Amino acid sequence: MERTRTPVVGGWFTGDDADGGFRLLGTRCSACAAVFFPREDAYCRNPRCPGDGELAETPLSPRGRVWSYTDGRYRPPAPYVSDPDGPWTPYTLVAVELEAEGMVVLGQAAPGVGVGDLAVGMEVEVVGGVLNEEAGTTWTTWHFRPVGVSG
Repeated sequence: MERTRTPVVGGWFTGDDADGGFRLLGTRCSACAAVFFPREDAYCRNPRCPGDGELAETPLSPRGRVWSYTDGRYRPPAPYVSDPDGPWTPYTLVAVELEAEGMVVLGQAAPGVGVGDLAVGMEVEVVGGVLNEEAGTTWTTWHFRPVGVSG
């Protein structure tokens, strides 16, 4: 059976940049140069923006530094979709300050990366990942993993 790869949220990331790597996608305001993630397509969210700028899609830094991290040891409440009778696997959340933009982005750590593998200030990279697989569809998302760790 062929699987369909579907982004969890369309337009937030791509694996098709010029370098062939995975990138988060944000938007940049042409009037004030502010960058946003998640993307903003309606208006500039910078209260100091002079206005009349256009918002253009821009790939974000593929690397950053761990700003904070924690583990999720509970099953989130609705609307999170999860089988209440199925096994629960804890996950690691990472807040990463992106290298060029200086903004902090939240995401899960790559599979196999736990809180014991992370430290504040550690360099990490954004990589594509799988959130869920069901009925021939693979739901894709982004993860962060320490630089130099394959997987």
